[in-house]
Amino acid sequence: MASRTEPSGCSGRGGGGGAPGILPLPLLLLLAAAALVPRGDGQNLVTEDVTVVEGEVATISCRVKNSDDSVIQLLNPNRQTIYFKDFRPLKDSRFQLVNFSNSELRVSLTNVSVSDEGRYFCQLYTDPPQEIYTTMTVLVPPRNLMIDIQKDIATEGEEIELNCTAMASRPATTIRWFKGNKELKGKSEVEQWYDMFTVTSQLLLTVGREDDGVPVICLVDHPAVKDLQTQRYLEVIYKPQVRVLQNYPLQGLTREGEPLELTCTAFGKPQPTEVKWLRVDDEMPQHVVVSGSNLLINNLNKTDNGTYRCEASNAVGKSSADYMLFVYDPPTTIPPPTTTTTTTTPTTITDSRAGDEGSIRAVDHAVIGGVVAVVVFAMLCLLIILGRYFARHKGTYFTHEAKGADDAADADTAIINAEGGQNNSEEKKEYFI
Repeated sequence: MASRTEPSGCSGRGGGGGAPGILPLPLLLLLAAAALVPRGDGQNLVTEDVTVVEGEVATISCRVKNSDDSVIQLLNPNRQTIYFKDFRPLKDSRFQLVNFSNSELRVSLTNVSVSDEGRYFCQLYTDPPQEIYTTMTVLVPPRNLMIDIQKDIATEGEEIELNCTAMASRPATTIRWFKGNKELKGKSEVEQWYDMFTVTSQLLLTVGREDDGVPVICLVDHPAVKDLQTQRYLEVIYKPQVRVLQNYPLQGLTREGEPLELTCTAFGKPQPTEVKWLRVDDEMPQHVVVSGSNLLINNLNKTDNGTYRCEASNAVGKSSADYMLFVYDPPTTIPPPTTTTTTTTPTTITDSRAGDEGSIRAVDHAVIGGVVAVVVFAMLCLLIILGRYFARHKGTYFTHEAKGADDAADADTAIINAEGGQNNSEEKKEYFI
């Protein structure tokens, strides 16, 4: 609002003069009231921070609540005007107008790069102007995710080192290790190069034969990507695992005069190159037939008792399994079927007596129980007979001195009336039955 100042020559008009250059009081009050009512009050700028993955599209929105048609503009981090209303002064064609109205200015930015990160300013041309900023964060996913393994082929029981590297990410990644479905713990190191991060995680793993062919997975946790992983399959070599199987007799005791057939099975990586049979405690009997992994004795006898061992070897090492043979006498009755083979690793011991001793002990217990029952019954019968005998021949004890004493009136008379008295003491006889 413009105000006009009266010439000094007229200042004294209407009342005899006021100070030269002083505005009238009503005009001053009007100007003060106008200054107390700012333009654009009640309008609020609203925006949100933006997070975008490098190479994708970001959208920046400046919105006005309670709009009065004031002008909206958007500025970049260098405070250069990107859009003024619907006009784009900036020559960067990656910025495109998405929506323009009295209440919103929305702009898209394609092919976002790290250099686009920073604060973008929304301005509303009021009196005084309003301003608010939004922060754009650019995420960079890791590149060249790879696993480096210390040895392509590992030996059972050996500790190997694996390293997984995620390069040039922003922010730094988190690396997780898995062996199959089991999560393992690694040790990570972070290197920063300018505003990029390279993460390397180290895993120390002791491998066994069960790990052969199992995948080791390196998985990345990063806000810019999902399910980013790489994997390597373990290759583990190990010495043979050996077992001895009894083909005949399938069940029961190994008895004299009967045949025995054993088979040696061996599996390893690489496959065993040699399988052989030997007798541990003595020389192999002449009548034993060995054919590759099979051992055959056509006619068992007591001299065959002992431990028979199957050995298998490959480039990693040698393993063995033992079979303990015990030859029983020819059968008089058919024994109950039993299980005879027990195994352990890496050395397996199979005992021809295992499982049959239980049946033998069961027979022995039955016989002993029967004998004890017979003995107890015989003793009971003997006690009954003796008891009846003594009951029928119960004896009495008399002396001749006592004769006549039964009718005596008192003790003195009984003594006097006793047959023979004192004079016949040499004729006393005693009878006892």
